[in-house]
Amino acid sequence: MALGGETAPPFARPGGAAVTSPSSLEQGLEKAARIIHASAYTIALVGAGISVESGVPPFRGPGGLWTKHGEPPMDGYQRFLADPRAWWADILSRQGEHSEFIKALSEAKPNAAHRAMADLEKLGFLKHIITQNIDNLHQEAGSVAITEIHGNRLKLRCIACNTRWPLGEFPTDEIPPRCPHCGGIVKTDTVMFGEPIPLDALESCQRESRLCDCMLLVGTSAVVYPAAEFPVIAFRRGAKLIEINPMETPLSDVSAAVLRAPAGEIMPKLVERLKELSGAGAG
Repeated sequence: MALGGETAPPFARPGGAAVTSPSSLEQGLEKAARIIHASAYTIALVGAGISVESGVPPFRGPGGLWTKHGEPPMDGYQRFLADPRAWWADILSRQGEHSEFIKALSEAKPNAAHRAMADLEKLGFLKHIITQNIDNLHQEAGSVAITEIHGNRLKLRCIACNTRWPLGEFPTDEIPPRCPHCGGIVKTDTVMFGEPIPLDALESCQRESRLCDCMLLVGTSAVVYPAAEFPVIAFRRGAKLIEINPMETPLSDVSAAVLRAPAGEIMPKLVERLKELSGAGAG
């Protein structure tokens, strides 16, 4: 998938690992729950950290695929455009092969954090999810309102009109496949290096970031653009940020509540506390 340059937001600095006591974690949980409960429009920005808890390896950092194997070519999209037929022929010839990442994706299941976010949506607390992940785990967990900034591994997309189809429901007998609506070239939905973020996805993310008065930052490093821009948009419009991450990030200092724990551990507790607040009618 395509990942932009890594630049920290102008009002914060990146940090390292943080140690949180149980009492401060409980205080953060209570504060976060009350902020969400009082908010009219809460959304979430989700990064690779949540998928790591489902066994999907990250790209960067310790144990990251690119750390171990090196980064893929930065001109992947340009190569596709130069010869889409050859690109498709290569993809189809390797259908039976399973890289470490593909194998992990195929075996991954939604974890407690994915399920908790689906619960928050059903309860009316979470209005939208912006995910940087391509693994389809939010959908499998039951979430509906989702924008996938880097695409979905189980879909194909027309690069001209952005129409999408489930993988396997679009014929690839002729390559490169062509969109039946506009005649554009069809490729996998996942965004490649050098490929612009699809305009419909980018506009959705920007719109949701302007609408929200609370944004959950779940397992995201907050340094990869354009995703790192969305909390900045929200923050500058007065939205409260809630960070859920075992590690410090450039947004830690400006977050209204910080929960230094894995999302799978803390998100279900957040759901239960919000249920209690709603039942008690607390504000």
